[in-house]
Amino acid sequence: MKAGIFFTGSGPIVILTSYASLTAPNFVEKLAAKGINKFIAYEAEVEEVKKKYGKHFDLIMKDLHQTDDLRVLDYDGHRVFRNFALSKLGQPMYHEP
Repeated sequence: MKAGIFFTGSGPIVILTSYASLTAPNFVEKLAAKGINKFIAYEAEVEEVKKKYGKHFDLIMKDLHQTDDLRVLDYDGHRVFRNFALSKLGQPMYHEP
């Protein structure tokens, strides 16, 4: 499982995925199907994300309406900015069509 913070045109979101990379072609196709064609992504430690989101993380992982390859954990940009320090993010990954 990977966790990523994605900066998109509508703001930052947190996504969980079973793909090996946040820029894997099939994963990028799934994001595009959701209207996310261009982004800057940062990988986050899954345990840190789980700690920050607690029960909400567990609920998202049990949500049968989402697939393991793409689970949106948080789409509230204000909360994402509060939860993660920009100075602690690693190397960015860029994608644009």
